[in-house]
Amino acid sequence: MEQVVSLKKHNIAPERVISISFVLVILAGSLLLMLPLSSRQGNFTPFLDCLFTATSATCVTGLVVYDTFTHWSTFGQGVILAMIQIGGLGLLTFTSFFHIAMGKRLGLRDMVLASESVSNFGVAGVHSLLKMIIGISFGAELAGAAVLATTFIPQYGTSQGAFISLFLAVSAFCNAGFDILGFQEQFCSLSNYTDNWVVQFTIIALIIFGGLGFIVWNDLFHWRRGKKLLLHTRIVLMMTGILLLGGALLILLFEWSNPATLGQMQLPEKLVAGLFQSTTMRTAGFNTVDIAAMREITKMVCILLMFIGAAPGSTGGGIKVTTAAVLITTALSVIRGKEEPIIRRRRVAAKVIFRALAIVFFALLIIPIATTVVLAGPVTEAATLTDLDALFETVSAFATTGVSVGVTSVVHFWGKIALIFCMYIGRIGPVSFGLTIAKGRTISKKEILPEGRIIVG
Repeated sequence: MEQVVSLKKHNIAPERVISISFVLVILAGSLLLMLPLSSRQGNFTPFLDCLFTATSATCVTGLVVYDTFTHWSTFGQGVILAMIQIGGLGLLTFTSFFHIAMGKRLGLRDMVLASESVSNFGVAGVHSLLKMIIGISFGAELAGAAVLATTFIPQYGTSQGAFISLFLAVSAFCNAGFDILGFQEQFCSLSNYTDNWVVQFTIIALIIFGGLGFIVWNDLFHWRRGKKLLLHTRIVLMMTGILLLGGALLILLFEWSNPATLGQMQLPEKLVAGLFQSTTMRTAGFNTVDIAAMREITKMVCILLMFIGAAPGSTGGGIKVTTAAVLITTALSVIRGKEEPIIRRRRVAAKVIFRALAIVFFALLIIPIATTVVLAGPVTEAATLTDLDALFETVSAFATTGVSVGVTSVVHFWGKIALIFCMYIGRIGPVSFGLTIAKGRTISKKEILPEGRIIVG
């Protein structure tokens, strides 16, 4: 009873708490990155650049103003790695887990916040879900780091090779796309490993696993009990497979003969590179080919993949695969004259459709505005900025993907602000952000309003 009273007394929406938690992590990270200790040259880094980097890391995006290795010291890289880990799993997930680990019980409000932070269906089983999330996350990252170490330790020694492996594993699992391979070549990402299948398939596996979402992990983990999967899990797995394979086929089709990307590769390398690009466009941010050199039609395919993104409650971004599935099903149901959209013999609730529509509406509102700001603002001298490239970079920021065609490095103040805003909104979700700032009157469920007739179409 006391928990319920406390919940009502401090009636702050969970969405607002989550939004504020991300802001706090971003600001703390920005201040740490400003310190001379974080810079390889021992100098203060401008606040806007630190804010951009902190937002990109916390929102697990991967867009960077500076090459992560050449500009940031080991301490700075550690700060970035910490923000990636916290941003990928969520600050509330960590605090709730350690609260439980210390033997303390979560109150009702704490369970609501923890449930909202991992996109759970309710507060039931939150304790075990949090333990599973932390355990699987750290386990997957350590396993990925161990596999990557077989490549990087022989190349760069135990200390540096182990750190590179751990950094890449955490970055890949959290779908962040940051790397510390700039000592090979600035902003090279994984382009020097197109012939290394161990590195590529390990990164692919971590990206996919991190992008499935916490609810899917939990459902698959308990599959043996009832031999049944949630509808949510089935949709996520189906859409993930379709987008990965479909994206790979389209990228291979359009880039097969492009000498600047896949054209010079042998057949096996082309196939793996096509799959890698399709996977990383699902909000990961790594690349093994020059993204800026892709043909325009390929960039359009990539924009679509980024826009859809990963699964709800995952380390990835985008409007989410379930949102796309709901809207596609709704559109097909209208075309077929059905009264309600049905997926696998289950009808889709009206509130789910409304939320999906709201997500896409706000995404399609925010992205063009931000793209316009990026295009209208000044750019570095001698830099050329096309409309498609500006749109690509903006979608990459909103979808927290992080792949870049070089726009981030040439835009100035307002362009960076627009991209920062997109990364933040994309991570917490446009609807959650709207609920955070909304103060409108809530209509009671008992209040019946007259129906208004509107003709559409």
